[in-house]
This record gives sequence, C-alpha cells and structure tokens, in this order.
Amino acid sequence: MPVDTRRVRGPEVSQSPLLFACKPAAVFSSHGPRADGRQRDQVDVRPVFVRCGLVSQAKGSAYMEAGDTKLMCCVYGPRETERKDDTDMKCGRLTTDMRFAPFSCPERGSWIQGSQDKDFSLMLHESLQPALCLHKYPRSQIEVNVMVLENSGSVLAHAVTCASLALADAGIEMYDLVLGCAIRQDGASYVVDPTYAEENGNGSDSSDNQGRLTLAFLPSLNQVSGLQSDGEMTEESLSAGVRTCIEGCYKIYPVIQQALAKAVRRAAPPPSES
Repeated sequence: MPVDTRRVRGPEVSQSPLLFACKPAAVFSSHGPRADGRQRDQVDVRPVFVRCGLVSQAKGSAYMEAGDTKLMCCVYGPRETERKDDTDMKCGRLTTDMRFAPFSCPERGSWIQGSQDKDFSLMLHESLQPALCLHKYPRSQIEVNVMVLENSGSVLAHAVTCASLALADAGIEMYDLVLGCAIRQDGASYVVDPTYAEENGNGSDSSDNQGRLTLAFLPSLNQVSGLQSDGEMTEESLSAGVRTCIEGCYKIYPVIQQALAKAVRRAAPPPSES
C-alpha cells in the first residue's frame, strides 16, 4: 500500500486531548492572600524591569516586564505624513497600534488585529496624545507599535508606561512621562496590578461593586490623561480607585526615571581626551 507523503505522521506515542484542555477559570476570592503573595487592599504592584534602546531599527524602543507580563514597544518617526489635511499642517499626528502575539495568552490568538486590539490601540492613543508636543512636528506623524509578548494581567496599563518610555527614548518632545496602573474591584475589596487570573476570574457571589479600572497619569504635572473603567462601581469606589492608581504610578516612577537615565548614559559619546 503506498504511503501518503503529503500527510505529517503523528508520533507513535500520543496523549489524550483532555490533558491540554483549558482549565476552568479560577474563582477570584475577595478574602485571603493573593496567589503571588502580594497584599489585598494595598498599593502592592509587581516588580518592574524596563530597558530602552533594544531595537536598533526603530527611532526609540522599550522593553518592559511586570511579573509575567512582557511587552515590547517601538517608535518610528517623526516622518512625513501620508495623508495631509489642515490639521496636519499645524501639528503632527500620532498613530498607535497594539497587538497581542498569538502565544501571549492562554488561548492562542491570531495575527489579525481583533476588536480587543483595536480598542486597546484607541485607549493607548487617547492616553499618550495629551503628553506629546505635537505642535512642534507639523506635517509629520509619529508611529507607536506595541507588541504584547505575554499577557499576565494589567496589560493596557503597562503598555501605556512602555510606550511612554519608548517615546522618550526616541527623543520626542513631551510634557511629561505617562504611567499606567490598574485595579480590580470586588465588593469592598480590591487588588492593585491584577494578574490575568484575577482579571478574568469569577468574583464573589455579590454582583454589586464589581469592576476594573485602568488609569494613565502624568506624575510631574499631576494630571490624568486617560481613564478606562469596566463593570459597575460605586462613585466612592471609583474615586478611591483613582487615588489608588495614582499612588501606584508614583511607586513605579523611580524605576522609569532610572531606566531613562541609563539609556542616556549609554547613548552619550565618551568624553574626549584633551
């Protein structure tokens, strides 16, 4: 009997597909310690690692890790805009594109940009635009591309921080850096910088005061540039959540400043010997 050479033969020893089935969503408990050891109802963010200037082909780039969440951002431009109108003649244009790698989430995605990617790209644009001096780049456009390598929660907040760092590395004039922070509210309890399981897990039995909040903040100017909220939260919880996110942004601010200072020292020419 002839062998079908067009078909890839499987291994001789196989495993049951049930071993690779998705596990049920973990229950998000409002009591007890968190899975990674952080405290509830406190501004306890994950350790952050950032590095600038890793992509030589881009004008500016940044890599960021927050726990298991990993992102890469590249900035191109300012370059001549393709579509000119009256607005572009007076100030520049910012374009943002945020995508998830197919292997970034527990459920494998597609390279084609989905609705979630488009929503995140729009929110990223709204958070970064108030911090840029676009009036100094007439007839130009600045492109910001964010690639999520691993999504372990609070990906939009960390994408805002990573993109702001890449813009500063590219030498784009800005009023201030933009830092992001997120919380998950579950009744009277909340967690700062939630993980993927905490974001998508089932909450408590009560359906009151359940939601998520992501904030973009300019620390030196003490201004909020972006705010995104999901779910149903009371006015008191929303106000307290904003204050908590601002405090979380101030916690990661020194790490971002040190990363920028290191990038400037690496890019500076060596002192001349006289």
